[in-house]
Amino acid sequence: MPIILAELISSSLMTRLAVFGAAAAGVWWLLDFLATRKPRAEQRLDDIREPNARKSDLLGGSLGAGAMAKVLEKASPALAKPLLPKTSEEVSKAKNKLDQAGFRTENATEIYWSLKMVGLVVGFFIGGGAVVLTRGLNTDSLTYAGIIAGVAFFLPEVILWLITRSRKDNIFYGLPDALDLMVVCVESGLGLDQAMRKVAEEMKKTYRIIADEFSLCNLQLQMGRARNEVLHDLGVRTGVDDLKSLAAILIQADKFGSSIAQALRVQSDSMRTRRSQLAEEKAAKTAVKLIFPLVLFIFPAIFIVLVGPAAITMINELL
Repeated sequence: MPIILAELISSSLMTRLAVFGAAAAGVWWLLDFLATRKPRAEQRLDDIREPNARKSDLLGGSLGAGAMAKVLEKASPALAKPLLPKTSEEVSKAKNKLDQAGFRTENATEIYWSLKMVGLVVGFFIGGGAVVLTRGLNTDSLTYAGIIAGVAFFLPEVILWLITRSRKDNIFYGLPDALDLMVVCVESGLGLDQAMRKVAEEMKKTYRIIADEFSLCNLQLQMGRARNEVLHDLGVRTGVDDLKSLAAILIQADKFGSSIAQALRVQSDSMRTRRSQLAEEKAAKTAVKLIFPLVLFIFPAIFIVLVGPAAITMINELL
C-alpha cells in the first residue's frame, strides 16, 4: 500500500499542497480578523449608544460574523453529516454538553461536529505535510499523520470541556453572592421573578454568566413557561450541582408554600461553608504540590551553588 501511494502522490506535491493550504488559511484568518474588528473609538460609541447590548446572543454563544465563520456555518450540515449521532439519546447528550458550555443556538451541534471533521482533515493534511517534509513519504509518516489527525479531531472536545469547566467555576463562586442579593430582594417585598430580574441586572459586571442565566429564566417566564420547568431547566442547563439543588429547593418551597427567603438563606449559608472548605482543602494541598518544583528546580540550583565551588576546588587539587 505505501508503494502504490508513493507512485500516485509524490512527496514534493503533497508538501507543496500542505504548505499552500496552511499559508492560505493563515492569510484568510488574518484578513478576516482585520476586516471584522472595529476601532476602539467605534466600540466605545457603541457601548454608550447601547449600554445593554450583549456581545453574544442571550440564547447561546455566537461564532462571530466573520467571513470564515459564515462559510463554516453554511458548510456545517454537509461536514457534520458523517459524524452526526444516530439515536436521540446521543443527540440529547451532545446538546446538553453544548448547553453547559454556553452554546445554545439551533445549529450548535452541527457546527461542533463540523469543527471536529475540519480538525480531522486539516490535521491530516497539514500535519501529514509537515511530517512528509521532514521524514519523507513512508509508513511511519502516514502513521504520524494519522496520530496528528486524531489529536486535531479531539481538540474541539477538549476546548469545549475547558469552557464548560470555566463556566461552572464562575457560577459556583458567584452563586452565594447572587443568593444573598435574592434574599435581600425577597425580604424587601419582591417576588421571586422580580428578585431574579434584579440579580440579573446587578451582577452583569461581576458575574456575567449568572446574570445571563437568570436573564434567560426571566425571558422564559415572560414567554409563559411554568416556573417549575424554568427552574428545573436552569439546573440542567448549567450542570452545576449547587444550582440544581437550589432549583429543587425553590420548586419545593413554591409547591408547599414555605418561606422562599428562608430557603435561600439556608442554601447560601451552606454554599459559603462549602466554598470555604474547598479553599481550606486547596490550601492544605499546596504544601504537597510545592514538593515537585522544589525537588526539580530549586534544590538542584541550591546544590550547584553550595557544592559547586568545593567540587571545582577538589577537581583542581586532584588533577
